Amino acid sequence: MTHPKRLRAAEKLAASAPPGALRVVMDPDPGGRPSVLRTALAAWSAIEEDATHHLVVQDDMILSAGLFARARAAIEQMPDAALALFALWDSRNGAAVRFGALAGARWVGAVNEYFPCVAIVLPRNAAAGFVRYGRERLDGWPDDILMYRYLSARGIPSYVSVPNLAEHEDHGSISGNAFRGPRRSVCFVPSDLPGDEGARLTGLRVVPFFKHGVAQCAVRHPGPGPTRWLHLTCEQYLDGAGVRTAGRTGRGRPAIVRMAEGIAPGAADATWLTALTMGFTALREGHRADGGGTAGTPLPDAAVVREALSTVGPGGISQGHTEEQIAACRDALLRVAREGLDAGREEAARLRAPGARTHTRTPSVEVLGAATPLGEHLVRTLSDRGHRVAAGTPGRRTGSAPAATVDLRPLRGGGPASVRVTVRANGAPYAPARVRTLLVGDVYGPGCGRESRIGRMVWEALRSRPVVLDDAAESPVHPLHVRDLADAVSLVLRTPPSEPAVSLAEAVRCTVGELAETVRASVRPVAVETGAATAAAPRRADPPGPPDPPQLRGWRPAVGLAYGLHTHAQWLAYEGVRLVPL
Repeated sequence: MTHPKRLRAAEKLAASAPPGALRVVMDPDPGGRPSVLRTALAAWSAIEEDATHHLVVQDDMILSAGLFARARAAIEQMPDAALALFALWDSRNGAAVRFGALAGARWVGAVNEYFPCVAIVLPRNAAAGFVRYGRERLDGWPDDILMYRYLSARGIPSYVSVPNLAEHEDHGSISGNAFRGPRRSVCFVPSDLPGDEGARLTGLRVVPFFKHGVAQCAVRHPGPGPTRWLHLTCEQYLDGAGVRTAGRTGRGRPAIVRMAEGIAPGAADATWLTALTMGFTALREGHRADGGGTAGTPLPDAAVVREALSTVGPGGISQGHTEEQIAACRDALLRVAREGLDAGREEAARLRAPGARTHTRTPSVEVLGAATPLGEHLVRTLSDRGHRVAAGTPGRRTGSAPAATVDLRPLRGGGPASVRVTVRANGAPYAPARVRTLLVGDVYGPGCGRESRIGRMVWEALRSRPVVLDDAAESPVHPLHVRDLADAVSLVLRTPPSEPAVSLAEAVRCTVGELAETVRASVRPVAVETGAATAAAPRRADPPGPPDPPQLRGWRPAVGLAYGLHTHAQWLAYEGVRLVPL
C-alpha cells in the first residue's frame, strides 16, 4: 500500500518479493487529507479470489529473506490468527517480542496496545470484516488502534513474529509520524529462516518497556471482569515486588551503567531498569514457549536474543535522538541491558529463597471509589508503597473497621476536586478519627478519562484533531498526575498533617495555552484553536476567593507534565478507548 509520492519505493518493495507475491495498491484519494486507514482499507479489499489469507505491507518496509516461507508455515499452525510481522523497538508488543526471544518462541501473543499494521497477515474473513469495520470509522482513530479494537472485539487471536520479519525504512512520514524519531524493529534478523513456527509465548502479565526516556511497565490487572492493564513505571513495579531499586540507580548503580552514562546521558539508567525488570519478570513468571512441534522446550537463539536486547536502549531514546546519535551508543547500551537482565534474574532467585521478605505492611487502608480505572491505579500504587489496601463499599463492611479510609468519589466529576483521607490514631480501627482533605486540582494520567479539561485535549490530539481551548489561554491549570496523588495520599496515611485541609493543586501550575502546547509536544503535533465561546467571552478577572489551604509539607510532585501527558494518552488509547464507542 502506498501514496503516489512513494510509488517508486512501493514498486521496489514489490520487486524484492517472489514474483506475484506483492502488488501495489494506491491511496484512493491522494489529494485528500492524509489517511493511512483509507489506503489500508483499499489494500485489504484487494484480496485475491482464491486466497485464504492476505498480506498487507506498507511501502517503507524491508522484508527478511524468510518472510514468505515463515508466514506460510505460521498460517498452517495458526490459520485463524492475525500475524504482525513487525513491532516498534519502544512498544509494548516489542517488549513482548523480547520475552519471546528469551523463551525461544517464534511467535508471541500481542498485548494491550495498537496492533502493528505495517506488515500484517489476516485470514480472509478477518480482512473482509476489518474493511466493513474501518469504513464505519474513517474519521477517527488510526488503522492500528482500530485493528487492535477490531481483533479484540471479534476474539481473533493475535501474534507478533519473533524475530520480526520486516524492518522499517524511513522515507519520511506522510501521515505525520516523523515527530516520533527513528522507527525501527525491536528485533530484525534479515537471514532468519523458518523453524518451529508453532512455538508460542502467550499470557504475558507484566510487560516492561523503555519509551519516551522512561522505564515503564504495563501490568495486567488481576481483578474480575474484562482484561485491563495498569500503567506503572518499572521502578514502581519492582518496589512493589520487593526489589529495592534505590541501590540500583544513582550513586549505587553498577560501574557499567556509570560508564555508559558518559556515552548516552540519561539512557543507561532507564535501560538498566527496563532490562532488570525483564530478567526479574521472565524468571518470576516462568515464561515458557509452548505449542511447538519439536520435542522439549524451545531454546533461545543467541543471535535473536542479542538483537532484541540491543534495541532496548535505542528505542527508549529514539524520540529525541538521530540515527547517528543512537548508533554511537548502541553497543554500550547493549552491555547495560545484558547486565541488567542478569541482575533481574538474580533478584527473582533471591526472592524465591526461603525467608525472603518484601514489604513490612502498614495498618489496613480502605479505598472508597476503588472500582474505577483511577481507583485501580491508586490502589496499586498505594499497595506498592507498602500499604495494606482493600476496596471499600459505602454502607457495607464485613470484619473489623480499617485503620484508615481514602475516599476518591469526589474525583468522579472530572474537574478540580478533593480526596478525603480519614486516619485513626495509632492505626487502631476504632480509635478517634482525624479527617484530612486534600485539594487536588486537575487530576490526569492513567485511569483518568477524557471528560476533564486535560482529558479532552489529549483525546483530540490522539485522533489528530485540533486541540480547542475552552478557556482563555492565560487561564490557570493545576495538573496533578495520578502517581503524585498516590504519593501524597501515602504520605498523609503515614504522617497526617496537623491542618484539616492541605493543597496539592498549587505545586504545579501552568496556563491553558501552555498545557495545549505541551499536549502538542507529548501526544501529537496538532493545531491549537480557540473555541468560539472563549473567543467571544469578555476577559474579566475572577473575584477574590477564600485563601488557599497550606501546601502538604514533605511532598513534591515527581512526574513531569510532558511525560505525564504521554501516560494519559497511552492509557486513553489502549484502555480508556474501550469505555466509549468508536
